[in-house]
Amino acid sequence: MKWLWVVAFVAPACTLPYNSTAGSTGDGDDGDRGRCALQHGTLGTEVLLRCPAAAGGSAEWRREGTVLGTYPAPGLALPNASLAHEGHYSCHHPGTGETWATICLRLGYPPALPALECWAISYPQAVNCSWLLAPEPLLDTDFVATYRHGVGGATDAGECIRTGPRSCSFGDVKMFSLTPYVVNVTAVNPLGAASRVLPFLLENIIKPDPPEDLRVLPIPGETKKLLLEWSPPGSWPFPEYFPLKYRIRYAQEEGSVTKTVLPTPRCFPQPPTRGKRRHS
Repeated sequence: MKWLWVVAFVAPACTLPYNSTAGSTGDGDDGDRGRCALQHGTLGTEVLLRCPAAAGGSAEWRREGTVLGTYPAPGLALPNASLAHEGHYSCHHPGTGETWATICLRLGYPPALPALECWAISYPQAVNCSWLLAPEPLLDTDFVATYRHGVGGATDAGECIRTGPRSCSFGDVKMFSLTPYVVNVTAVNPLGAASRVLPFLLENIIKPDPPEDLRVLPIPGETKKLLLEWSPPGSWPFPEYFPLKYRIRYAQEEGSVTKTVLPTPRCFPQPPTRGKRRHS
């Protein structure tokens, strides 16, 4: 008979309750593309391409060298713009064909409010944060992430150091403080900016990584029992001072019934870096 075992943390057992940055999400602009002027527009809206050299008169418009027609001022209107409208446009003298201007059109969305989440996987050493944008802006988007300890007046503030395109981390946190931390993430692209502010108490966002080194071993002389061992997550810095409680969930392989048990609800004594459980 085969069994499937899952060990999950519950909670700490012995503590109180273009020149884009790494946040760029687009493909990037590939230089001058024929020395064209870069123009951005919002998907689903009317985008107007202007030709100032026409001086209020008509201009012949081309896309990737293909003539689209002659259009009067103020320019070439693209209703309900879609990604199919992106490309290299140029306006010309309607008689001689002289090139007056070239435009590289990029389309996307202004940034939405970032969906921001913060947690402490290595309490009490650091706080980790990450964020998402929905819908994706589809344009190069930069992010500014900061934090402060306190909501007004004298506060400790600093940069949330980037750990990925949409994540950051900061340390030197104060344990058991009743003053909230506040993280602010601002997304910026050529069509706009949006900011999200997230306040929290440090002890409310503790979220350890899963246990490691899970092992299931037979017990000599015990035909109906197994020995289950595991270690605290390596990212949890002080298991001897901040032991974790665990929840064990198990079931027969391909079985539909899952059982859950809790090891003895106390701080594990010796050894502090290993949990053990015997189960029938």
